Amino acid sequence: MSITINIYYTGKDGNAYKFANEMISSGIVDEIRNEEGNLKYEYFLPMNNSETILLIDSWKNQEALDIHHKSEMMKKIANLREKYKLKMRVERYIPEKE
Repeated sequence: MSITINIYYTGKDGNAYKFANEMISSGIVDEIRNEEGNLKYEYFLPMNNSETILLIDSWKNQEALDIHHKSEMMKKIANLREKYKLKMRVERYIPEKE
């Protein structure tokens, strides 16, 4: 059963956008997209909040997500989140039927 996670990164002075840009330019996003079980990893800009960026992150199943959470990439993401002083809000969605 697939899992979709919406992560809202919020900061100040454009830091959420800078974070996403560094995630992309450093190659971390490509590494995550190439992980077994990753279905989607895309950033979006909410129209009503210029200090927030939305990540939509989808995985084939909980096992794939658990492996990702134990990977070295999570440390890289946490370090960048700290660098840009971002707060996170997470929403998790599991479809009723597939």
